Amino acid sequence: MTQPDVDLTPVAQDYLKVIWSAGEWSDAPVTTTLLARRLGVSASTVSETVRRLTDQGLVEHEPYGAVALTAAGRASAVAMVRRHRLIETFLVERLGYSWDEVHDEAEVLEHAVSGLMVERMDEALGRPYRDPHGDPIPSADGAVRAPSARRLWDVAPGHWRVVRISDEDPSLLRSFAGLGLVLDAGVILRARAVAAVVVEVGGRTIELDERSCSAVWLVAG
Repeated sequence: MTQPDVDLTPVAQDYLKVIWSAGEWSDAPVTTTLLARRLGVSASTVSETVRRLTDQGLVEHEPYGAVALTAAGRASAVAMVRRHRLIETFLVERLGYSWDEVHDEAEVLEHAVSGLMVERMDEALGRPYRDPHGDPIPSADGAVRAPSARRLWDVAPGHWRVVRISDEDPSLLRSFAGLGLVLDAGVILRARAVAAVVVEVGGRTIELDERSCSAVWLVAG
């Protein structure tokens, strides 16, 4: 059963999780600049922490190059991702949180709960395969099964189904919920323009800009 490395500090665990998550839905290199933005810290702080993680054999980083996880780093990162997403799911399914409220709560709780509690939550929830935003929940052995999805901005007109919505912007999640643009919703892409697309969701026609479309991931159907 995969568990986070208890010898790692919460800061180290957060870095590993963010490095892994940054590359989960994107092929773009994970840079120190990107990590600084996602973690809300200075570039110098990121560089120093990445250096320590490199010394620990958890990441690989050449000067001015991308940051990559080693096998040991990936194992710890995926274990933290599993914790985070199970906690988010538990907060929504059992405690009545909305999907835009759970990220910050899970950020705190993932470092506090025991491995036993995480496994009990998994069991109580019926071994869910995805979190409230559609991100896959890694299995206890570290396996990750992600759908072969594409951003709404990148798809052609036709019939699609929502399988993931980025949780990076809570206000966007609230807006999507009001529009009925939620997991498993059917989406018909009607037309494209230079800066927006026109879609039909639940019989309602709406226009979405590129920023909104880039947060929504679809599969055919």
